[in-house]
Amino acid sequence: MSDLGFLVAPLVAAAALIWAFATFRRVRAEPAGPPEMTVIADAIAEGAGAFLRRAYRAVAVFVAVLAAVVVALGAAGHGLLPPLTAVTFVAGAACSLLAGYTGMRAAVIANVRTAAAATTSLGAALRVAFAGGSVMGLAVPGLGLLGVSACTLLLADPANPASLAAVNGFALGASSVALFARVAGGIYTKGADVGADLVGKVEAGLAEDDARNPAVIADNVGDNVGDVAGMGADLFESFVGSLIAALAIGAMVKPLGAAALAIPFWLCAAGLLACLCAGALVRPGRPRDPGGPLRRATLTAEALFLVAAYGITVLGYHQPRLFGAVACGLGVAVAIGLVTEHYTAAGRRPVAAIAEASQTGAATLLIAGLAVGMTSTAWPALTVALGMLGAYEFGGLYGVALAAVGMLATTATTLTVDAYGPIADNAGGIAEMSHQPPEVRARTDALDAAGNTTAAIGKGVAVGSAALTALALFAAYAAEAHIVQVDLLAPRVIAGLLLGGMLPHLFSAMAMRAVGRAAGRMVAEVRRQFREIPGLLQGTARPNYARCVDISTAAALAEMRVPGALAIALPLLVGFVLGREALAGLLAGSLVTGVLLAIQMANSGGAMDNAKKAIEAGAHGGPGSPAHAAAVVGDTVGDPFKDTAGPALNILVKLMAIVALVFAPLFR
Repeated sequence: MSDLGFLVAPLVAAAALIWAFATFRRVRAEPAGPPEMTVIADAIAEGAGAFLRRAYRAVAVFVAVLAAVVVALGAAGHGLLPPLTAVTFVAGAACSLLAGYTGMRAAVIANVRTAAAATTSLGAALRVAFAGGSVMGLAVPGLGLLGVSACTLLLADPANPASLAAVNGFALGASSVALFARVAGGIYTKGADVGADLVGKVEAGLAEDDARNPAVIADNVGDNVGDVAGMGADLFESFVGSLIAALAIGAMVKPLGAAALAIPFWLCAAGLLACLCAGALVRPGRPRDPGGPLRRATLTAEALFLVAAYGITVLGYHQPRLFGAVACGLGVAVAIGLVTEHYTAAGRRPVAAIAEASQTGAATLLIAGLAVGMTSTAWPALTVALGMLGAYEFGGLYGVALAAVGMLATTATTLTVDAYGPIADNAGGIAEMSHQPPEVRARTDALDAAGNTTAAIGKGVAVGSAALTALALFAAYAAEAHIVQVDLLAPRVIAGLLLGGMLPHLFSAMAMRAVGRAAGRMVAEVRRQFREIPGLLQGTARPNYARCVDISTAAALAEMRVPGALAIALPLLVGFVLGREALAGLLAGSLVTGVLLAIQMANSGGAMDNAKKAIEAGAHGGPGSPAHAAAVVGDTVGDPFKDTAGPALNILVKLMAIVALVFAPLFR
């Protein structure tokens, strides 16, 4: 069975990609609706495509430069760094770019078709949105598993653990692209969103997605480039990172031999098959609550995977303790999802408390929102800690790595329900701007409400997966660098801890300031158009949507470079100057502060967003009330928390661990 794992995994990955392509064609064949819908959808698609083309050109330059650095350091290291690392690095970056583009392309095709289906029924709209999200859901783990499998089959020899080092470059490529995609996409979408809300809603009193708002197309474009392409790159990196960490540690587990390398491939393939089956079994029908089929899809995939994992580890390899480690990882994913839903879902006590605080102004609402986010770090931290301890008890460091694989094995379904959210949101905007009947907008709003909850849960799972994946990569780095234990009293280790603890805060500040600058330019442009275009607010003139799209694009590309370069340069600098133990301290410090800060920001932002939506639904005076104005301010502050800085921190902690793992042989 051991040898078959290396062959079955790429076959399953290829099958998932074929299914994703077939689903893409099926979604594209759906009716696109009347011309008034397609005109708006074409503008969104054009803006998203223009952003990705410009962003990908910038990322391609960065990838080429970093590949040259890898080659140069490999040459200077006199063979300590495998020469093919640069090749796998480029391959990982290319697969990540392709996964993000595929998902975004499917989303911009599905949004208008979801809106058109909503003219028929809620179930039809849910079916199209779910299918559109599944293209991204299948493409990300499909490309990740196929890429790592191909690199392992072509470059590695299971009998020679050192040969696996070249495969680490694939994860470095995935992480590098993910960071830029998350940062650039987050700056883009939140710069547009803040401008659309502050000027359109608060100052002009316009409704959500009002066609008179010049920033509304840029806002809808941002949903695709940030929440689809960015989230896809994020989980692509986690999926690849967890698999490669398991391979790196598994190569050193002597009693299992080649089985330690095959088991992670078997688990990833089983998870992908479980997601395919769950997607085929779940049918929307005539749902009262669109969230029901989405939850069934998630739970079905997790249950099927758990059964398959038992068969692989217990029946196939006679390793029941490893099944316990995998179950720990899956349990962490479920628990974090439930905790995130409690703190961010509409109708739950934390969100209701934030909405109630809006009655006394924006200041008290912000205090309540920030407190909810801080409180929400406790249970996830405890959950990750218990999951890690349980996995270690079952299988040592290899068990921790398998827990990360178990947590991410059902990535396809997680991403499907996450990508569904922006599709539903865009569908609602298209319905509003094309002046569809009220019942159509009511159906898209029902889809969007379910999407807000699934998006918040997706962000929670992304944070949890970042924690376990970073822990696994940290363990792999320690093994590669021959570090048995870290002395916390050593001055260099303490210096590394302080630098690592500082970096997530500095990184977040840079991302937040970037959003602030982009939003400032957007606010000025929206005000200018309201002031200078006669008849715009009266609906007799058309806004200049393209100008707002261009402002967000230029700001995102200009602001993403420094944070991205810092995340790669600092680990290298610490490793070369202070040594491998100091770098271990850096990784530990960044992991602790980065994960907790990411949870706090994601949940604060998500809770304040849903508090605003609760008020827009009629609570505390409804739209136009002082409570609504306060909630809009809170949501505006929370937006870069949950969609820019918070998600980027997930990638930061993993990227630094990957950099450390790849270049470990060169550090003294």
